[in-house]
Amino acid sequence: MHWLLSGPLSIERLTVKIAGLPASLEGKKLVQMSDFHYDGLRLSEEMLEQAIAISNQLKPDLVLLTGDYVTTSTEPIHDLASRLKQLKSQAGIYAILGNHDIYYKHSKSEITNALTSIDINVLWNEIAYPLGEDLPLVGLADRYSPEFNPTLVMNQLNPDIPRIVLSHNPDTAELLQGWRVDLQLSGHTHGGQIVIPGLGPILVGYKKILQNVPQKVRYRFPCLRKNYLIIRHWEWSQGLHQVGNNQLYVNRGLGTYFPGRLFCPPEVTEIILQKA
Repeated sequence: MHWLLSGPLSIERLTVKIAGLPASLEGKKLVQMSDFHYDGLRLSEEMLEQAIAISNQLKPDLVLLTGDYVTTSTEPIHDLASRLKQLKSQAGIYAILGNHDIYYKHSKSEITNALTSIDINVLWNEIAYPLGEDLPLVGLADRYSPEFNPTLVMNQLNPDIPRIVLSHNPDTAELLQGWRVDLQLSGHTHGGQIVIPGLGPILVGYKKILQNVPQKVRYRFPCLRKNYLIIRHWEWSQGLHQVGNNQLYVNRGLGTYFPGRLFCPPEVTEIILQKA
């Protein structure tokens, strides 16, 4: 994607307060990247190189990748892995898969193998402890997978212990209200890509218009046949949100679909942990 259509890369910086965060983890720095869609069309080599360089310059304690490394073919994952190999992190790099990463029958295994081959830990309904036992890291299966089962994973955790949850689709924040989630990191939405200041993503307006167009009329126009749902909670399309007692952060991603982005730049996110 040409930089004119994607816009310049943005560094988002935020401090997240977590109740019960051990003093030893206060000030720890996380870097999140999401939605690469590395396929030769949606992410330029220059922006990918810049994102990796920014992440390394931030000297993170932990790098977290929240899915959609490819688009429809798994073939580009091997070239992407050779570039992601340059990422540096004190406590390692952890990743989950997105809906595009499980597109074909063998996509999940091929992408997982490519990432693990460069020491990126892929979590699929798993719990890891890169920052110690006092702050578990949960990685869920993608929302669209039949293996998505938060109950199986979340019930393994002591409710008195804070935790970070990686879940590609931010809609899962609604389902996760049944458990303690001190910080959920998601992607998937690309922030809506085209955002009207004060009104929000243009896809929300498109959806409302589409609902009023009769099905017979939609069928005559290919551009109207799809129901571009993507997510239900467009109010969570980007940024930090309070969802019940839980916190959700949605990254706008690096990759860009045509026709491009407007008031919605691709991002690398720096997150500082602080005790509430």
